[in-house]
Amino acid sequence: MDKIDASLQESRAPDRPATGLDGRRMAGAALLVMLFFVLSRLSGLVREMVIGARFGTSAEYDAYLAAFRIPDLLFQLAAGGALGSAFIPVFAAHWVKEDRGAAWLLFSRVLNLIMLTLIALSVLAALLAEPIVRIVLAPGFTPEQQALTAALMRIMLAGTVIFGASGLVMAALNAAQHFLTPAAAPVLYNLAIILAAAALAPAYGVYGLAAGVVLGALAHLLVQLPMLLRKGWRPQPTLSLRDSGVRKVALLMGPRVLGLFFVQLHFLVNTILASGLGAGALSALNYAWLLMLLPQGVIAQGVATVVFPTFSAQSAAGQIDAFRRTFERALRVVIFLVTPAAAFLFVLRQPIIALLLERGAFDVHSTRLVAYGLQFYLIGLLFHSMLEIVVRGFYAMQDTWTPVSIGVLAMIGNIALSLALVGWLSFGGLALANSLATLVETCALLWLFGRRLPAGLDRRSLFSAALKTLTATALMAAVVWAWEHWLDTYGGLGSGIAFDGKWLLVSSAALLATASYLLAHRLLRSEEWALTTSLLRRRPSEPKS
Repeated sequence: MDKIDASLQESRAPDRPATGLDGRRMAGAALLVMLFFVLSRLSGLVREMVIGARFGTSAEYDAYLAAFRIPDLLFQLAAGGALGSAFIPVFAAHWVKEDRGAAWLLFSRVLNLIMLTLIALSVLAALLAEPIVRIVLAPGFTPEQQALTAALMRIMLAGTVIFGASGLVMAALNAAQHFLTPAAAPVLYNLAIILAAAALAPAYGVYGLAAGVVLGALAHLLVQLPMLLRKGWRPQPTLSLRDSGVRKVALLMGPRVLGLFFVQLHFLVNTILASGLGAGALSALNYAWLLMLLPQGVIAQGVATVVFPTFSAQSAAGQIDAFRRTFERALRVVIFLVTPAAAFLFVLRQPIIALLLERGAFDVHSTRLVAYGLQFYLIGLLFHSMLEIVVRGFYAMQDTWTPVSIGVLAMIGNIALSLALVGWLSFGGLALANSLATLVETCALLWLFGRRLPAGLDRRSLFSAALKTLTATALMAAVVWAWEHWLDTYGGLGSGIAFDGKWLLVSSAALLATASYLLAHRLLRSEEWALTTSLLRRRPSEPKS
């Protein structure tokens, strides 16, 4: 869930419609978004550190994670399909034409429909919590765990309703080219959970953590409301299924909801399978997933969130060549930044996990469990990141069926692979299934996207850039591996090293990794080096074709 300041979003001339951020403004927006994604991910990391120290990979935390699945499912099915992919293009069409009244009327009608739907579904889920947990969600849990899961689910369902409103507010502000407060919202959400884990969990256990989810959802909404009001929105108690904009959003939502259903079905299957693998399996899988998402969230989601309104505006204005160049540039930067991050995490996964999480209830055994799952998730990190850009390219052309159709097939394959691999690799098989399915999904969508463009994508340039990045990454990984083993052999920093030793290992390896990776790109005369440095200097240059 996740961005420029007021000077950027108010700077365009009022007498002509904008078609998105120009190169300089988009660079500034991207940098600010990435900064807030860093803050969001860092606060999320601190959240997991505090939770890990309190609960580790325990049966109690397994119950908390399982309880989160149904509230998240309801949010995704009722509201998730409207956010971004369905709502932003329709809202932006009114906004670009300076028709503010129609834009805010559409927002109010969609908001009211989402809230009524979520309230009804949440009440129903609360009434049926016990049988849902016992029969569907966590049949492998003990009866005590199942009762705890049902109680926690009822608490967190309140947060689902609030998130439905907050998510749509975020989408509207992004479409209106305001990114700052939506970017700050996830940080406040994480801070609320951190405070709950620190202040409420000692007295109320995992119930305090569940209360933190609700408080975090409320903070997520409240931080965005002042800017929403400043932009011109006023509450309107109106409902209309005949509104052409509402019907367009609903039409675009249809395939997206179908895709989200299969994504959530995959998470449900993972929860069901992990519930029978013993205490800590679900917790370890969750920690590994969140660690994998750190670079994906900071880099890929940050870039994708900023470029999506520009994608949409360029596509709507018929600026296909500009659209293609923006798409290729975003994709290349994501590949350039995410690939070495994945390799670094893979090589040093155990010391990094120990450094970040190993304290309190999170012991050496927990570290080994998380490292086991993380190695399989990291195989798919690059493809998860590329998918953020590719899918938004389709959404900008108001094509939701293609990515959803491929996504549904990928999720079916994911579930099939999970069932096949879990008996062989335990919960590591669930992580590997996700990575393999995401790899196939990304490649298929990238190929189809290129076919949608009249001149196609510059495959030669993309392949050449990717090859140079992979070469530089391989060199970097070899340097990091050699450094770790040298310190282990001659520096006395073995597997039992203390916190200071782990910090020395990871920090020194990070410096070596950065230096060797950038040096390799310079020697290869990589365009990604110039592209990224120009972005950091806020003087973006178009990549050569």
